[in-house]
Amino acid sequence: MTGAAADQRTARVLSDAEVIRHSLTEPETFSVLFERYGSQIQQYAARRLGWQTAEDIVAETFFVAFRQRASYDLAQPVARPWLYGIETNLIARHRRTEERMYRALRRTGLDPLPEPLAETVVRRVDAQVEDRRLAGVIAALHRRDRDVLLLVAWAELSYEEVAAALDVPIGTVRSRLNRARRKIRAALGDVDSIGEEH
Repeated sequence: MTGAAADQRTARVLSDAEVIRHSLTEPETFSVLFERYGSQIQQYAARRLGWQTAEDIVAETFFVAFRQRASYDLAQPVARPWLYGIETNLIARHRRTEERMYRALRRTGLDPLPEPLAETVVRRVDAQVEDRRLAGVIAALHRRDRDVLLLVAWAELSYEEVAAALDVPIGTVRSRLNRARRKIRAALGDVDSIGEEH
């Protein structure tokens, strides 16, 4: 086994913070973060912007993260919230694309991804009608509320991780999520499972 292969193998057992620290002197080590989180980051971007744009967002997310790795808080052992924070900022630049996607889903009822938009809602009522209604509500949410809702619901981040990702207090996460959930409940009826704390 070559020295580089052994180093990569060793890096796979390190915490995210240790991987980032090692990448400061051995840049190729950073690829371990892509192996750990690349598919999650891509799925989240695809849910929000579609597959074509998602590939660009993933590449840009990891490029930005690599460039900013020296400023990463090494006291944080898990980099996932940091990566989602970078991704969310990049997605904000594509806000019009995201809103168009939700409006198209609302009009047509055809989700561009195979996974239903809100599986928990879909199980309770007719999938096509609910996806359309939910897409309309999501499109109408303020961007900050939508970011919090989708980081909790689709990226499955905890409230603390969302706060870290968006660099806001946890109380702000709670209030934004509460506001988004109220709007969804008003539009769809009682939807307990969207954004429940975990």
